[in-house]
Amino acid sequence: MKPQLEQIKSWARTVGQMAIEMRKEDLDIEQKGLADLVTRADKAIEAYLLDQVATNFPKHTVLGEETGMHQKDGAHRWYIDPIDGTLNYAHGLPEYSISIAYAFEGELQLGVIYCPEMDELFSAEKGKGAWLNGKPIQVSKIDKLIDSLLITGFRHSLIDTPRSNMDYFIHMARHSQTIRRLGSAALDLAYVAAGRAEGFWEIALNPWDVAAGILLVREAGGKVEGLFGEANLLEGSVDILAANPVIFPQMRDLLIEIRDAKSSKFS
Repeated sequence: MKPQLEQIKSWARTVGQMAIEMRKEDLDIEQKGLADLVTRADKAIEAYLLDQVATNFPKHTVLGEETGMHQKDGAHRWYIDPIDGTLNYAHGLPEYSISIAYAFEGELQLGVIYCPEMDELFSAEKGKGAWLNGKPIQVSKIDKLIDSLLITGFRHSLIDTPRSNMDYFIHMARHSQTIRRLGSAALDLAYVAAGRAEGFWEIALNPWDVAAGILLVREAGGKVEGLFGEANLLEGSVDILAANPVIFPQMRDLLIEIRDAKSSKFS
């Protein structure tokens, strides 16, 4: 049996309500690392989604943020981030999301990103399009980087290293209209897909952060690649660039220029 988009949307809405209700209670917050939290809501939501996949698709592999890889049939793989933006969630901010994606033989097929506090459900199906609450969405048509609103994020450490984002942020800010840092990479990608931002880049993400958003941006007419041309965005540490197709090369060229300057600094 093949997964259906409406089925995944239903799961997302169910766990979104769980997130809202659980935030009214003790979240039992644990610290995984510097500014990296996990709450009982993260664990409960991932457990619910794992159970749904196991019940409906018992042979499918699942990669979840909190519980890692549940290896079964490698051809069918799910990517689950129970709460993307846990720090926002724990502090009472609305910018967090549930991200669920399904891939077959390495190709993303279905993606859902749900922001419970705003009741915004972004969804995409390969070859069929992308939607926000059931209405079609497209990337923006702005064609100049200086007129663009960009989004980025930062690793939990801001120590200046070859892979830190600070130099990129400073230089991109000089060449764009503005840059926002929202705290949920999944929502960042959804906003590019919906035309609310022209582009997004970030360094050292995980596949569960970006899988659903990659499909959303592509199905909305945008372009997504590894930040410096990396081919596989669904394995290991992910450096990502997503934008409308006109802004994409402008961002890429500037980011490469900054990378080369950073390489000289650390050589």
